[in-house]
Amino acid sequence: MGETAFSLAKEAGSGSNWTGIAVVSCALSGVNAEVLLPLCSMTHTIRLLGIDPGLRRTGWGIIEAAGNRLSFIASGTVSSDNKKSLAERLVELHEGLSDVVRLHDPAEAAVELTFVNKDAGATLKLGQARGIALLVPSLAGLPVAEYAPNLVKKTVVGTGHAEKNQIRAMVKVLMPRATFNSDDAADALAIAICHAQHRASTAARLLAMGAA
Repeated sequence: MGETAFSLAKEAGSGSNWTGIAVVSCALSGVNAEVLLPLCSMTHTIRLLGIDPGLRRTGWGIIEAAGNRLSFIASGTVSSDNKKSLAERLVELHEGLSDVVRLHDPAEAAVELTFVNKDAGATLKLGQARGIALLVPSLAGLPVAEYAPNLVKKTVVGTGHAEKNQIRAMVKVLMPRATFNSDDAADALAIAICHAQHRASTAARLLAMGAA
């Protein structure tokens, strides 16, 4: 893609006390949009866990955020055996995500909100898997944020109707060292990136309110 607006934004925001918004222009598979990334004075490094819940496969992604800098740490997929009972499959998800939290020790977590589709049974199963995704980090004492799928897509790609390949491509643009073994893992990284943006924006607003 050559030199990107994101690389220019990183240079503009390289000072540790720089506060503002970087506009990242991207053209990915027909998308020509702008992504807003907060460049705030939160220069300490924090480790974030993104979770894309699903009963068959739950994606997870670990990143570190320090101000406007994002670093890839790890990603993967927790799978459940569809030959087992629902209760047993939920245990598998619980154990897999618990291992991720213990191994990578994140400070905060973010989970994608459930969308309702025409298949009530599938929606219910997804909701149960999402319950595990919320429960595991909460049991570990982590604050857990929730984001709608359209907000995650808009934050990372610039449009709320981005396709899977566009999400994967933009995750690689933002974190060139990122690797993922499934679309679920890529989505989980996107959720973590979304949380990195919005938690920073919230903190900046609170800081401004305190100084007023």
